[in-house]
Amino acid sequence: MGRNLSHIALCVVALTLGSIVFAQGKSGYEPQSAKSQYVYAEALNAKYRGQMASHFHLVERAYELDTTNTAAAFYYGLCLLTEKDNTLEDAEKGLALMRKHFVAHPDDYYETKFYADACRSLKKYDQSLEAIKTLAAHYPYKTEVQTRLAETYSLVGDFANAIATYDSIETFMGVNLDISSRKAAAYFMLQDTLGMIDEMHKLLNTAPQNAVYNIAMANAMQQISLPDSALHYLNRAQEFYPDNGYTCLAKAQHFYLQGDSAQYDEQIYNALINQNLDVEAKMSVLTDYTRQLLQAKDSSQRVNRLFRVLIEQHPHEAEIHNLYSEYFVVKKDYTAAAEQLGYMLDIDPTDASGWRKLLLVNMLAENYPAAIEASEKALQFCPDSLELYRYVAPAYMQMKQYDNAIAIYDRAIAIADSTDFTSRSDLIGGKGDLFLSMGDTARALEFYEEAVEINPQNYGIMNNYAYALAQVGIELDKAERMSALAVNAYPNSATFIDTYAWVYYKKGEYKMALLYMRSAIDQSEEPNEDLLEHYGDILWADDSHKQAVEQWEKALELMPENETLKQKIRNAKETLAQSGGEESKELEKESE
Repeated sequence: MGRNLSHIALCVVALTLGSIVFAQGKSGYEPQSAKSQYVYAEALNAKYRGQMASHFHLVERAYELDTTNTAAAFYYGLCLLTEKDNTLEDAEKGLALMRKHFVAHPDDYYETKFYADACRSLKKYDQSLEAIKTLAAHYPYKTEVQTRLAETYSLVGDFANAIATYDSIETFMGVNLDISSRKAAAYFMLQDTLGMIDEMHKLLNTAPQNAVYNIAMANAMQQISLPDSALHYLNRAQEFYPDNGYTCLAKAQHFYLQGDSAQYDEQIYNALINQNLDVEAKMSVLTDYTRQLLQAKDSSQRVNRLFRVLIEQHPHEAEIHNLYSEYFVVKKDYTAAAEQLGYMLDIDPTDASGWRKLLLVNMLAENYPAAIEASEKALQFCPDSLELYRYVAPAYMQMKQYDNAIAIYDRAIAIADSTDFTSRSDLIGGKGDLFLSMGDTARALEFYEEAVEINPQNYGIMNNYAYALAQVGIELDKAERMSALAVNAYPNSATFIDTYAWVYYKKGEYKMALLYMRSAIDQSEEPNEDLLEHYGDILWADDSHKQAVEQWEKALELMPENETLKQKIRNAKETLAQSGGEESKELEKESE
């Protein structure tokens, strides 16, 4: 499969089609040329109607009829570049076709600009520079073109010409923050710190009391490791405009770089309580601040205090409660997370994503009655959200309300698009999980089979199907094949590797089972009772009895109410005691 290049952003919809002429390179009025122009006109009509597939095929046909029709060549090339599943070969061909029009009509403004952008997206900076220089020569007073030219000079490492171009822009635009910042960056890349500082001084001299300009000067000083000078300009910015919340943010960043956590905290707090800082900026600040404290495993109440301040200021901003809930999820305080999500949904009860999060955190907290209550409200407000159904049914399943769970799955399958094979497969596979938990393995296997037939790449259901087959000990070769596919798709999934190990165990291939079981435990981020119990079962079958009991006891520590596991350990110790072997003596010593 070719390398996907669909990321190339050429803004196809925004292209102005009218500037391209019906180019004809041959003399006279030849039939093929006339056909090509007619088909090309139809291609433009299809484009205007939003029929992009027809547009693609028509411009391709127009170009095939007359390869001198550079207008058709341009749009055929553009289509090749922007197709969803294009390859590197498609991109190269597309760019070559676009170039044909650029060479023939270099003064076509939009087409040359988009050709330059295409070259830039494909990292062909020299070709992009050629196109932009040509365009700049034809349109010397277009600021956009001159700015693109300076940017492209920077991309190819020609910072001197970039600065010269920015200078020319300044002659008719005047000194401004954007151009000065770009010039300063170019001077920095040339390691000309004096030029960089002179440039920022020139900007500041136009408005010495402008807070934004003082902050820009501070950033420049910080960049060349002059923190005292940076703080001087930050203080000036705050003196001239004390209510500017962005100055607090700039000072916070300064103190963070200097390692002054106390001043950093103070400036973050000042920024968040500042009424002139917009909510979006505050959310960004609080997100970064929270992440830093979580990484540092900070146990203080600093984050809670800041969230409370922000909520008091903006009580009807749902996103603040959402962010607060995410903080509690990371802290594994699911009850508090559910509370914040409840506030968020009071503000916007039609937020299907919010309801899904509330269901999930209630299930993580094992508060299944609350999950059921939330699910009933969720479906009232968002009856057509398939994602909600995927969470609601498992909540009923955990409460052993199987009839309700079946009804939810059936409703979801009924409203799912018949061509949405991914969703239908997930829902039908979910029914398989449900019937397996009900003890109806035969029905579960039927649903698993149907789900995998609909979507052969549904590796989650494939894993569950393989595990179910292993549990009942049938079609183990099929279980092995499916489990192998799942592990190959997700090689770091402890759950999938555990299933693979379990299939080998059921096949009696204990050495292979041990190999994969150890890998599953290595991949598990935290101790997992199911994996440890399986590990013990496989060790016991492989005659490593002492180690098996050790793994079962580790599992029991994680689920002390598991009577089946307790009985397994008692039976194992009795068996070893009756054998009177060395392992029995070692276990007796450890018990003492």
